[in-house]
Amino acid sequence: MDISLQNPLLATYAVAACVMILKVVGMSWLMVWRMIQEKGGYRSPEDLRKTRLNPNPDPKQIEPNEQVERIRRIHQNDLENIPFFLVAGFLFILTDPPLWLAWLILYGYVASRLLHFAAYFTAQTHDMRANLWTVGSLILTFMTLWSLVAALAA
Repeated sequence: MDISLQNPLLATYAVAACVMILKVVGMSWLMVWRMIQEKGGYRSPEDLRKTRLNPNPDPKQIEPNEQVERIRRIHQNDLENIPFFLVAGFLFILTDPPLWLAWLILYGYVASRLLHFAAYFTAQTHDMRANLWTVGSLILTFMTLWSLVAALAA
């Protein structure tokens, strides 16, 4: 296998992986922005110290804030799922699958995670989020089993 971005399989993985990494990093920034906007949702007692960014600390700032907690839950869900995609996706492309299948699987996972984010961010029902999570989970399972079978056959 050609380990360069000239290889369409590796380039497909690189695009999908980069989008997912940027999504996880973006969630951190979104959480910070939301905490600034809400002037709360902080987690640690030291966050109540008077600073340039928090000139008027208030004990209520470390109480749960639903607007911040929603972003925190989305971020936690990403941290529980996307690292597995990064590993499983790389192992999957090492099996040299057909390019059409790699596009379908890798970009399908990305789409499921972005749609899951949109559903969670806009407070859609658990059923909607669960359906989108299930698509991503099934894709992870498929890639992992595909890679396992290929590795055992090698």
